[in-house]
Amino acid sequence: MSQSAPRPDGMLIVTLDRLPGWMLSASGCTWVGMPVLDSLAARGIVFDRVIAHSDDPHAVLAALWGGERAGSPRAGSPSDVPWPLFAAAGWSPTLITDDSALADAAASVAAVHHVPALAATQPCATEAETNLGRLFSAAAQTVATGGHRLVWCHATSLGVAWDAPPRFRDHYADPDDPPPPATAAVPTIAVAADTDPDLVVGIRQVMAGQLTLFDACLGHLLEAVAGRPGQWTVLVAGVRGIGLGLHGRIGCGPLPPYSELVHLPAIFVDHSGRMAAQRYGGLILPADLGATLASLAGIAPSSDNAPRHGRDLTSLLDNWQLKERDRVICHGSAGRGVATPAWHLVLPEHTGAEPPRPRLFAKPDDAFELNDVADRCPAVTEELAALTGADPSQAWTVPLSNAARNGV
Repeated sequence: MSQSAPRPDGMLIVTLDRLPGWMLSASGCTWVGMPVLDSLAARGIVFDRVIAHSDDPHAVLAALWGGERAGSPRAGSPSDVPWPLFAAAGWSPTLITDDSALADAAASVAAVHHVPALAATQPCATEAETNLGRLFSAAAQTVATGGHRLVWCHATSLGVAWDAPPRFRDHYADPDDPPPPATAAVPTIAVAADTDPDLVVGIRQVMAGQLTLFDACLGHLLEAVAGRPGQWTVLVAGVRGIGLGLHGRIGCGPLPPYSELVHLPAIFVDHSGRMAAQRYGGLILPADLGATLASLAGIAPSSDNAPRHGRDLTSLLDNWQLKERDRVICHGSAGRGVATPAWHLVLPEHTGAEPPRPRLFAKPDDAFELNDVADRCPAVTEELAALTGADPSQAWTVPLSNAARNGV
C-alpha cells in the first residue's frame, strides 16, 4: 500500500454466488439496467478478467480471504473462509449471509447475521420480501448502527430462487415476446438443438429481473455506507457464474469451467478515490482482491510469493503499473481449464469411453466462447491442456510459449 494514502475507515465487501458476469451492464451488457452498479463502476476499477481457480464457492471465498490457495484441487470448506487476520488487526468484522455453513464457520471470529434464503416457487409481491431484499436490508441496518469497520454481505440466493416481483422480469419482455416463465424456481435444463429458443430468452429475462433487484438492494446498502463517517473501500464481486444456455445448460447443474462459470465480475472502489472510472483487463485471481484488501487494512503480506497465491494490487491505485499474470488454472467439478491473456482452454471431465476433447477460445474477441479453435491451434491446445494435469507447483510456473501466452 502507498505510504501516502490513508487507510480506509471501513470496508464493505459484497459477494454473490451464481452471479452471471456477462449479463452485468458494467461488464458491457447493454440490455440489463443496473444504474447503481454502473455508478459504482464510475467510482472505481472494473476488473474485466477475474478468473476463479475453482467452481466451488467456498474455495473461492477462502482464497479471497487468504485461506485456501489457488492451485489446490481439493474442495473448499466454509471453515477455510473466516478472516482471523482482519479480526486480530482490529477491524471488527461482521458477516451478513444466507449461507448457513458459512455463518456457522465464521461465528468464532466475527459477528454473524444469518438471513436464510427461502426456496420459493412463486415470485414475491414486494422487494422487501425477496431473499435479496431481506439480506441486504439486514446488511444496511448493520452498517447504519455502526460498530463494525469490515462488513461482508454474501448472497447465495441467485442459486436458490428467482423471486423478484413479476414487474422486474416483465420489464425485459418485448411486446412480441412470450411472457417470461412465471415460476421462482431456479431451472435445471439441458439445452439441445430442439430446445425452444423462446424458453431460453424467457429464462434470461427472469435472471435480468433478479439482477435489477440486486442493483436496487445494493443501492440501499450503499446509501447506508454513505451515511457513515469516514471513507470506505467497497468491493463487489461474483463467486461463481451459472449456466444460462451458452454451453448446453441452464441452471446450477454441472458445467465445465467455461467463462460462463468461472469468469467473475469485480468492481473495486478505493476509499480515497484513486483510479476512478478505470478498467483493468489483465488476469486476476480472487485471491489478488483479498491480498489487496489485506494491504489496505494494514495486514502484512505473506512471504509466499508463489504465482498461484494472492498478490497485492495496490500499485494499480498508485501508478497503474502491475506485472500481468500469464495464466490461471481452474480445477472444476466437471472439468479443468486454463486462462492466459490470449486464450481460455476448457477440458471437460472424462465421462465416456473416449477421452474428452479440449476446446480452445480466443480472448478477448470470443467473449461468449462460441468458436472453438482447438483444431486450428493444436500446439497451443496441447501445451495448455498439459497444464491441467500437472502438479500445481509446476503448472503455475513452467514457462509458456509466446503463442500460448500472447497468441502470436
